Amino acid sequence: MIVLDGIDQIHNIPHAIVTSGTFDGVHIGHQKILKKIVKAAQKAGGKSVVLTFWPHPRFVLFPDDTSLKLLTTFEEKAAILEEVGIDYLVKIAFTPAFSQLSSQEFIQDVLVDRIGTRKLIIGYDHKFGKNREGSFEYLKEHSQLFNFDVEEIPRQDIDDVGVSSTKIRKALLEGNVHLAHEYMGRPYEITGTVVSGKKIGSEIGFPTANIRLGAHYKVIPKDGVYAIKVRLDGQEKDAMLNIGFRPTVEGVHRVIEAHIFDFQQDIYDQEITVSFIQYMRGEQKFDSLTRLQEQLKIDKKESLAVLR
Repeated sequence: MIVLDGIDQIHNIPHAIVTSGTFDGVHIGHQKILKKIVKAAQKAGGKSVVLTFWPHPRFVLFPDDTSLKLLTTFEEKAAILEEVGIDYLVKIAFTPAFSQLSSQEFIQDVLVDRIGTRKLIIGYDHKFGKNREGSFEYLKEHSQLFNFDVEEIPRQDIDDVGVSSTKIRKALLEGNVHLAHEYMGRPYEITGTVVSGKKIGSEIGFPTANIRLGAHYKVIPKDGVYAIKVRLDGQEKDAMLNIGFRPTVEGVHRVIEAHIFDFQQDIYDQEITVSFIQYMRGEQKFDSLTRLQEQLKIDKKESLAVLR
């Protein structure tokens, strides 16, 4: 897959079959549209093209609103789109100036002049241009003027999948990582850097990798203990993870800490990726470190049973 960073890098893609959107999470509903794009491009002997906007439009239009959390970074999204089989990913910088572009300007400047779109395939509720004024009806009405075909994925086709990015966020915030997995077609992941902690885990035989997220806008699942897989230096390992405030040791800040099973290496400052497999239990306050240690032994046994 070729990634084009900005519309200035686009130069007439051969027989371009195009779709556009934020595609946060690239869930199975998105994948239905994307696979249709890939199939149509292959049939026409052309190239499949995804236009996506970064940063997320809400971050630009409502900079003081930090409530929106995303399921995927741009890099994660790109990797998934490549797996789906997309030929070109166009990263359009969403800026205040770009947000003022009318739907007609967007179509003419980007879809026609830059890409040379032959066919545009969009979901039933997709809108574009200033104030989301552009719609499927608008595109159909002006299709002869712009000289490309337009196809809408019917509402029923998308609704039958029953998935949305909002539903996935809700599942994660409830700790239902299994449902999120079903909706996304893969485990939910976060990536960060291993940083130094208070080393209390090491004192009780459960050393942890404290993870500082690389993207502050990522959804963090519900506080509690999870069975997870971690990727580190290209290798996947079994582990368990705690998200929360560590009430037993009177923690103040919310932390994300992973205990990698049968692993002793120093991995400070290294990048680590966590795949959430199953929620095991809520975060608890124990009477002593000994009691916490006993529970961690149970957590490890039960997590290994899930993972293996």
